[in-house]
Amino acid sequence: MLAEIIPILLLFVVFGFAVLRPRGLPEAVAAIPAAVIVVATGAVSWDHALSEIHRLAPVVAFLAAILVLAQLCDDEGLFTAVGAFTARAARGSPTRLLTMVFVVAAVITAILSLDATVVLLTPVVFATAASLGLRAKPHVYACTHLANSGSLLLPVSNLTNLLAFAASGLSFGAFSLLMALPWVVAVGVEYLIFRFFFDRDLGLGATVSEQPDKPALPVVAVVVVALTLAGFGLTSVVGVNPAWAAAAGAAVLAVRALSRRTVTVKGLVTAGSVPFLAFVLALGVVVRAVEDNGLGSAVGRLVPTGSSLPALLAVAALAAVLANVVNNLPAVLVLLP
Repeated sequence: MLAEIIPILLLFVVFGFAVLRPRGLPEAVAAIPAAVIVVATGAVSWDHALSEIHRLAPVVAFLAAILVLAQLCDDEGLFTAVGAFTARAARGSPTRLLTMVFVVAAVITAILSLDATVVLLTPVVFATAASLGLRAKPHVYACTHLANSGSLLLPVSNLTNLLAFAASGLSFGAFSLLMALPWVVAVGVEYLIFRFFFDRDLGLGATVSEQPDKPALPVVAVVVVALTLAGFGLTSVVGVNPAWAAAAGAAVLAVRALSRRTVTVKGLVTAGSVPFLAFVLALGVVVRAVEDNGLGSAVGRLVPTGSSLPALLAVAALAAVLANVVNNLPAVLVLLP
């Protein structure tokens, strides 16, 4: 009985710590001891713990590479250039700016992951709206929402996509084609909702009349991102983990930045967010302990069999409930075969 209770309690402790972040400490400070405890108490065997780490390792490696790639793109001025191009295209219109933000945020989220949109694009959008004398609220909110809905398209757009992609047996292209229509519909519906909800903010014109200067395009960063995206498709065709494509793109920009002394090795490690990567691995072990002690079989009884529309809708509803009750990452870990 104790072995069943401990993992669940530790899972909620880990999530509580991750939300509150006391003294700004990283999530791994709670997750790693929790993983050690579930192994030490026998709630999960060493074999199962190592198996879970081995399963998550390629996903974590990709996440590290894409985080470094996104940060190096920012250092190259890619996001600043995007903000300037967006400002010029808006021509002082809040509605045009919102449209541009939706397009840009959806594309950046899809290619460079939701973290790039939240951490790197959102401040640029805020500054862009301020420079035009527009209310920033609709545009900043758009970034936060599109970090979610915009990540539907590619397997590399977020962590849970990567886990689902690995279990699906689909190629990179097949996964992307399958998700293209849901991606367009989700972004489109959200855009219409924003137009209605922020109608008053969008009705206010710009208070700054000067046109922003034309920005310099960071050609190297754009080319590397384009080649990396092509690499994602190629690696899938030849059966190689897409992390290698992301790592290659990050390596090219890292060598360039190191040679120009615009970044340090410590800066690259920081960009890779090592504590968060450790958190993901440790969380996987804790979730595996919860699964091994009853949750896995309980969820298995709830998941409908078959591929009919009602069955798929039921799976989606169950996933939504689990994601909101605990978190999207453990929900995916529990539901995937």
